[in-house]
Amino acid sequence: MIWIPVIGLVLGVFIGLSFNLSVPLQYSSYLSIAVLAALDTVFGGIRASLEKHFDSSVFISGFFFNTLLAALLAFIGVQLGVDLYLAAVFAFGVRLFNNIATIRRLMVTRSRKQGEKTL
Repeated sequence: MIWIPVIGLVLGVFIGLSFNLSVPLQYSSYLSIAVLAALDTVFGGIRASLEKHFDSSVFISGFFFNTLLAALLAFIGVQLGVDLYLAAVFAFGVRLFNNIATIRRLMVTRSRKQGEKTL
């Protein structure tokens, strides 16, 4: 199941690079926070897969919910004149780096175990 988030990430990057799309400046903060939330969900899915408790329905619903919630927070912040998106950037940024650190630890542990088996 680890392949679902990885394939989605690779496909999204490929599509994004294939088409020459430009985002208007007024929407750039919404898009940036939505991309950060989406990346957090993708790396959370990879982590869950490595920990053997990946659920595709949780991944899909979390992907859309987190992305929409982050964009909504940015929109509400702009309407209020408050940099509310910074809270989402902080929260998703911390989660993203935690997920990446856990993925790295899991992969190092697995490679060590495989190395011990071959000896």
